[in-house]
Amino acid sequence: MTRGRWQDRVKAVEQRTLSYQAAPICCPYKTRLSRPWQPTSVWRLFPRQKEAIAFSQRCKQDVHMFALEKEGTDAGQRIYLVTSYCELWHYYSSHRQSLMHCYEVIPEGAVCKLYFDLEFHTASNANLDGKKMVASLIQYVCAKLEDVYGLHCSARDVLNLDSSTEEKFSRHLIFLMPSCAFKDNRHVGRFIHDILKPALNHLGNSSEAVPSAGTTPEEVDGLSDGPESKRIKHDQKQEEDLSFLRVKSKDGQDQLFVDLGVYTKNRNFRLYKSSKLGKNAAFAVAEDNEFIQKPDKHATEEERLFLASLLTNISFTGQRILTYDLPERTSDGSQGSVQHKGLQSKELAGEQQSSPYKELDDFVLKLVCKEDIQGSIRRWTYFVSDQLLVYDIGKFRWCYNVNRFHKSNNIMIVIDLKEEVWYQRCHDPECRKQNYRSSSFPLPQEVCMSYMLKEDEEDQAFLMDDLGNIELSQRHVPASVQEMQDTEGATSCPPMGIEQDWEDDDASFLEALDEVERSIEEEEEIPDELLIQAVTECEAHNNNNN
Repeated sequence: MTRGRWQDRVKAVEQRTLSYQAAPICCPYKTRLSRPWQPTSVWRLFPRQKEAIAFSQRCKQDVHMFALEKEGTDAGQRIYLVTSYCELWHYYSSHRQSLMHCYEVIPEGAVCKLYFDLEFHTASNANLDGKKMVASLIQYVCAKLEDVYGLHCSARDVLNLDSSTEEKFSRHLIFLMPSCAFKDNRHVGRFIHDILKPALNHLGNSSEAVPSAGTTPEEVDGLSDGPESKRIKHDQKQEEDLSFLRVKSKDGQDQLFVDLGVYTKNRNFRLYKSSKLGKNAAFAVAEDNEFIQKPDKHATEEERLFLASLLTNISFTGQRILTYDLPERTSDGSQGSVQHKGLQSKELAGEQQSSPYKELDDFVLKLVCKEDIQGSIRRWTYFVSDQLLVYDIGKFRWCYNVNRFHKSNNIMIVIDLKEEVWYQRCHDPECRKQNYRSSSFPLPQEVCMSYMLKEDEEDQAFLMDDLGNIELSQRHVPASVQEMQDTEGATSCPPMGIEQDWEDDDASFLEALDEVERSIEEEEEIPDELLIQAVTECEAHNNNNN
C-alpha cells in the first residue's frame, strides 16, 4: 500500500469517526477488560448495604463489596458497589472523581488481615513524634504475635499508609504475614484489646482495670513475693512500655493512639488512594513504610499495593487461621490464661455458633447426622475472597478417599458459594499428604444463594456511565423529572451495572461482525452498507426480545 493511499484511508476513518460521534447510531458497547485472566464484568450499585450483601452472596462471579461516598450527598450517606477486584481497580485508577471516596466492606465472619487505624490531633500533641510511635507499635505487636502465635514478623511485613494533614496525624497499618490471617475482625479486635489492656487500664477505659493502675511502687515492694505481686509488677511494666500510645484529644482528654472501634461486623474501611468525603487527604504509602510488594508480571506496582491493602483479599489455600478468645476469669476473680489458637486452614478454628448462612449450617448437619451417628459442626471459617465456607466436623469421620470412617481423624465439609457445590476434605495425615478432596456435589436448590435471593437484574437505584458519573437510574427518577428529560430528548447509555456477555448475543449479529473483521484483515475499506446491516440486525434482535 502506497503512503498516499494509507494517508487517505486514515483521513477517511477520522472523518467517519467524527460523523458517528456527532450522530451516534447506537449507544457504545462496554467491552470486557482486556486481560484474559480477569473475570466477566460485574458492576452493580445498591442504595442499601443489605441488598449489596445479598447480591454478592448469590453472584457466581468473583465479586466483593465496597462502599462509595458520592459528592453532593450528606456525610455518612453511602452507595454500595459489588464488583471484582480487577474491575474496581480498572475504574478506580481512572474515574478518580466518582471513586475517590471508597471503602472496603469487611463482611461479617470473613477471614481478614490484622489491621490498625491510628490517629491523633496534631495541635494537642505537639510534643509527639508520630513516626516513632508507629515504629514502636509495630515492634510491640510483632513481639506479641511471636509470643502468642509463634509468628516471626517485622516492619517489612506491614503496609504503612498515611493520610495525615496539618490538623491530624492519620495512619493505617495492614499486617501482611505470609500465609497467615485472623478468622475475622472480631478476633482481631479481641487480640488488640487484650495486648493493649495495660494502656487502656491507665486511661480508665477498661471495665476490668487491674490493681496496678492504683498501686504505688512502695505498696508493691511491701507485698509478699507471690503470684499477685508478680502480676502487678508485670502489669506496671507493660503499662510503662505502652505509655507512647497515650495521646490527647482535640478537647484535651486522654485517649488511645489506636482506634478500637474499627472491629465491628460489616465494617467500612477506607481504601488506599481514597479520602473522606469533603477532604483531600487520600491514603498513600507512608515515607517510613518498609513493606515491599513482590513483583507480579500481571499487575503494576500501584495495583499490587492496592490489592495488598484489601483486608479480606485472602485465599483459602495454605492459610494459617488465627483466633483469639478473651481470657477467662478464675474463681478468685483473677484472669486465667489466654485462649488462643493458630491452626492450619485444614484445622480451622471458630466458635460453636451459627455461621452467616444458617440454611447451609442446617444442610451440613443433615449430611453428618445419619442413622446412629450424630455429627456436629465444631467450627466454621468464611473465606470471602474465594467465597468458601469451611466446616470443621466433629463426631462424623466418613471419608470418601478411603470409603470408610476414620478411627480418630475428623473431616471438613467445604461449601463453594460461587459454584453452589460442596466437597469433603480430611484431617487424616495420609489424606492431607495426598492433598485429597472429594468430588464436588451440587447443593440442593433450596439452600443455593441464587434460589433464596432472587432479584431483578435491572432494578438498580444507581447507575454509573462510561464517564464515571453515578446518578439515579431512570426507573428511580420521579415521573416529573422523567417527562422533562424525555421532552429535552435526553439519551442514556447502557449502565456499567448490566452484565453484557458475547455468549448471549444473537448469532446473526456475530456473523455480521465477523464479516467486518474479515474486511479489516483483507485491508478493504468497510462499506457503509455493511455497517448499516450490522446495526439493523442488532436492533431487530433487540426489538424481538422486547
